[in-house]
Amino acid sequence: MPSHRMQHTCESIKRELTAIIRELNDPRVRNNFIDLVKTDISKDMSICSIYVSSIDGLFKAEEATDGLNSAVPHIKWELGKRLKLRFIPEIRFIPTNSIEYGMDMLRKINNLNI
Repeated sequence: MPSHRMQHTCESIKRELTAIIRELNDPRVRNNFIDLVKTDISKDMSICSIYVSSIDGLFKAEEATDGLNSAVPHIKWELGKRLKLRFIPEIRFIPTNSIEYGMDMLRKINNLNI
């Protein structure tokens, strides 16, 4: 189980990334309905993996992830300004289809005749 400090750092990074992503002008990111589903940080706090999902499916999540990965230097710079961390971890955006999967499961549950 991650320590309290690591959990707090993950939540702080996720909160600030959400605000930074809203300010990006890249059409691959701006034109997709994306959500930061999960944030994982390595034990030495050097790598932060952010899982990105889109309502429009995995293809759109991959497209948004390409845009986000190209903006990593700018995102790290903004994180450095907003968070009081000694070291900003390396950021990796990873596409996932969890929103699409959840919507599909909800549709199946609603179609059950109980």
